Amino acid sequence: MSAIDRLRDMLAASRNAVVFTGAGISTESGIPDFRSPGGIWSRHQPIYFEDFLASEAKRREYWRLKFIVDQDIRNAKPNSGHLAVAKLVRSGKAGCVITQNVDGLHQASGIAEEQVIELHGNTTYAACLDCGKRFELAPIRTAFERNASLPLCDRCRGIVKTATISFGQAMPAEAMRRAEQAALACDLFLAVGSSLVVYPAASFPVLAKRSGARLVILNRDPTPLDPMADWVLHTEIGPALTAAVDADGQ
Repeated sequence: MSAIDRLRDMLAASRNAVVFTGAGISTESGIPDFRSPGGIWSRHQPIYFEDFLASEAKRREYWRLKFIVDQDIRNAKPNSGHLAVAKLVRSGKAGCVITQNVDGLHQASGIAEEQVIELHGNTTYAACLDCGKRFELAPIRTAFERNASLPLCDRCRGIVKTATISFGQAMPAEAMRRAEQAALACDLFLAVGSSLVVYPAASFPVLAKRSGARLVILNRDPTPLDPMADWVLHTEIGPALTAAVDADGQ
């Protein structure tokens, strides 16, 4: 039995799967893995949340870095891996997607907003840290490029930041709660494109496995959780997932 056939059979046997995605699924859309060697965090120091709050200079540096990397995300489109995941969700095979990614490509692939659990937020828009009002990025970019002006909320004058979780910022409580519930309830946990080294996100496959789910890891490189998985595939994500999902007739 081939690796793809095995994955297909495990998907066919599942009645309540969860898909968990990391940066590896989006690199095939041209979005670099910021944490990998050569990624932006190896070339620029990340701005910690407490520094962002305390210093206008740090906030300017934050937005400057944001717009350096923004073009890759703005130009990215869902790839075959995203579309295969969307097919699993659309068929009812998978009830939700838990993602470490902030690029919004799962939603762009056709998955409903309420079925995507974003552990690290979303970088395609901004929000006020005080009242939560949402802001689109284009006007912020225009103003910043004109005179490095920092965005403030026009409703409460609060600080505006991309809707992502920065280093040192608390994880979103509601997303974490929903992810935990999904991991506890699923019968198959499919981890796709994640190095499974960033916690607390990487605790969810462990939780699912310990709660009785089968654990499948699809990633180009080995992960620390490979030894506990029921099935591991080290290969390109898009082609493998597409073949497995299409073979399953979803």
